[in-house]
Amino acid sequence: MEDFNKGSSPKQSVHKILAHSYVAYLFFFLIGVCLDFIFNFGIFNNSFVVQTGVASLVFGTFLVIWAQYTSRNLNKENITKDTFRHGPYHFTRMPTNFGLFFLTLGFGIIINAFFVVLSSFISLVVSKFVFIKKQEKVLAEKYGEPYLEYEKSVKF
Repeated sequence: MEDFNKGSSPKQSVHKILAHSYVAYLFFFLIGVCLDFIFNFGIFNNSFVVQTGVASLVFGTFLVIWAQYTSRNLNKENITKDTFRHGPYHFTRMPTNFGLFFLTLGFGIIINAFFVVLSSFISLVVSKFVFIKKQEKVLAEKYGEPYLEYEKSVKF
């Protein structure tokens, strides 16, 4: 982790980590699309499932936009644990990642693509246990006790 942060401020490091996380979503999504072109397993035959996919796509889009808007308007003065508890960050510490998960999942459901659906879950797990762990370490170093309190109060 120390090598990852050399030569850059913690803020830049957080953005780098998040960028890598988002690229991982794209990478796994593209792998899923390619595998679906090759193997073409249809798993859904119900119009209700397609409606669920559309709802997931809309919810994911809303969540990403809400998370990005909220993070841009973070008040960085007099930081407390409540500083971090605005918008979707009140419910989860990784709303953009959840938004991307719901976007890719919804798309996979709509186009009836097994490997895209599978890659959505893989992306979420990789993001959570690789990139989000790094991001949270950088934020804890940067903001200290207020962020650690926030981390304890918002479990996922």
